[in-house]
Amino acid sequence: MRRARYHYGPRRGQFGELNLPDRVSEPLPGVLLLHGGYWRGIYSYRLMRPLARALVERGFAVWNVEYRRVGLGGGRGGWPQTFEDVASAADFLTGIAEVDASRLASCGHSAGGHLALWLAGRHRLPEGAPGARPDQLFSAAISLAGVSDLERLGDFGLGTESVDRLLGGTIGEFPERFAAASPAALLPLGLPQLLAHGLLDSTVPPAMSEAYARRAGALGDDATYLPLTGLNHRQLIESWHHVVEPVAEYLDKHFA
Repeated sequence: MRRARYHYGPRRGQFGELNLPDRVSEPLPGVLLLHGGYWRGIYSYRLMRPLARALVERGFAVWNVEYRRVGLGGGRGGWPQTFEDVASAADFLTGIAEVDASRLASCGHSAGGHLALWLAGRHRLPEGAPGARPDQLFSAAISLAGVSDLERLGDFGLGTESVDRLLGGTIGEFPERFAAASPAALLPLGLPQLLAHGLLDSTVPPAMSEAYARRAGALGDDATYLPLTGLNHRQLIESWHHVVEPVAEYLDKHFA
């Protein structure tokens, strides 16, 4: 496997690792990976390296993205910087010869799952919102225990502190930010979505992914909820071998 770092912007945290097979004879279907960690600076793209390698072994080009996050070491992320970064990282792929931009999926874990779904819905953003008018459109989106609904966190027993830090205030203060940042508010996305979730997850409840998939389906989207028995929140990427097969099969189906 080959791994190369590219900067999609001038700041330190605006880069990604492009992971490719040793030999590439034609453009490959691509996966843009986004790590989680509640958008905080203490977590990084390195969390996704094992899954990136596993997907490369199954014939995908993988763009493992870093982005500005909130808190110490985060590079002053938040609203709108975090969203502008992942949008720029996605658009950067249009210039990579080894990646077939017509067969591209976004995929992320936890907060990265939120961003992966958000990227897939950028074409639904209002004019002037961070990330609006995308250069790169996705063919599918995959959320691994993702925070898919920022406006209803309390309904799922979650606190709002991390999301409030990300968006710079509460939903009462900035309802327009929450509406533009929450994947559930952008539905229908008009593309296939897979929401995989460990049933032992006590960090982000699986009910959130189930409810999102149900709502997306009711609005006409092809959305699949995939419950995974015996896995908690971190095990979904630490035990990535439980995830890579259903993810690869899903992508092969929709890239065929």
